[in-house]
Amino acid sequence: QVQLQESGGGSVQSGGSLKLSCAASGYTSRSYCMGWFRQAPGKEREGVAAIDSDGSTRYADSVKGRFTISRDPAKNTLYLQMYSLKPEDTAMYYCAVLLDYALGPTLTQSLYNYWGQGTQVTVSS
Repeated sequence: QVQLQESGGGSVQSGGSLKLSCAASGYTSRSYCMGWFRQAPGKEREGVAAIDSDGSTRYADSVKGRFTISRDPAKNTLYLQMYSLKPEDTAMYYCAVLLDYALGPTLTQSLYNYWGQGTQVTVSS
């Protein structure tokens, strides 16, 4: 059974930084894509960043240059390092995995098979 558990959320002031982690277990696919998504109150969930099993990455325009997605295959852990946080980054952040996929990193939510429960990030001005 695939399980994803996010951690690292919290409250920070504008300009601060946070690092999110997502511990993954229960799958052995060699070709996959992992992503971070977020949903702010009253808004639709949106893609933030994705990384595939080759290490290629994709970012939403709103976070380029501020967020970095990475993974540690040995620990089966996905990370999202967030710098220069803004109040508009406030949201629930979710990690997700897309198994048996080799078409490059994608932010298309409907393709993802499994989702974590989310971790809250709050940025105050």
